[in-house]
Amino acid sequence: MAVQMHVAHSATVKGAGVVAGGPYYCAQGSLWTAYFNCMQPGFFAPLPRVAALRAEAEARAKAGQIDATTNLASSRAWLFTGTQDPEVERDVVEALLAFYGEYKVATVLVKDLPAGHAMVTLSAGNADCAATRPPFINACKYDAAGELLTHLYGPLNAPAAKESGRLVPFDQQPFGDRNLSLDEAGYVYIPKVCETGICRVHVAFHGCRQGAVEVKEQFVREAGYNRWADTNRLIVLYPQAIARSSWSQFNPRGCWDWWGYSGPDYHTRNGGQIRAVKAMLERLSSPRK
Repeated sequence: MAVQMHVAHSATVKGAGVVAGGPYYCAQGSLWTAYFNCMQPGFFAPLPRVAALRAEAEARAKAGQIDATTNLASSRAWLFTGTQDPEVERDVVEALLAFYGEYKVATVLVKDLPAGHAMVTLSAGNADCAATRPPFINACKYDAAGELLTHLYGPLNAPAAKESGRLVPFDQQPFGDRNLSLDEAGYVYIPKVCETGICRVHVAFHGCRQGAVEVKEQFVREAGYNRWADTNRLIVLYPQAIARSSWSQFNPRGCWDWWGYSGPDYHTRNGGQIRAVKAMLERLSSPRK
């Protein structure tokens, strides 16, 4: 989802941090392709060719459905794949590296940590770094949030020893409803300095089975972003997705839409979830009343 938001709105979204994610439009609108080709590729389910995915991006840009892809050359990306990840193969993340390479995005790939399928932290979450289980946050003695943010934003002040900002739940219903797999409430972390001053906004998309319905507030409190936000004038937006299993929408793990369950335009500016998150960002940047 971070990749889709980055590519669709590259004029304003200046980078993406991606944990165990594949290239833009990898699933090509297919749940089958998402589950096999874009997670566990093999002889009978090969990864889509990067050239084909670039062609899709170029076609969407030409049609005015995403921002001009030339914007990507001035952006940055931080990618991560754990050596013990049983869900998403390293080849998938390396395909994202190749996709970004086509656009000369300043990208780094971290691929040598013995982590499972999870957001990795210094000490929060599962004690076993190789675990792949809720809350999908693993204590690996590695600050992924800090490394990610530093690559995207440049040199940062050291994180606060303890959070001092506010984690605020907000109503997501004005931005979309359960038909978009959006939960009723999302979260935003606001450092004290951002209550009255100008700050940047970082969007943190949770993973599948990692929304508040599944793990309560563990992701929004323990993923590692908030302490860095306090000392670096960053607001952190934590939008929330939920599981849906209906005849019209199959999303049983509460994933953000990266295969098309919300409609064929899911990977463009017209996609329902992308429009919803963009509207959240616009609300955050609007003048205070």
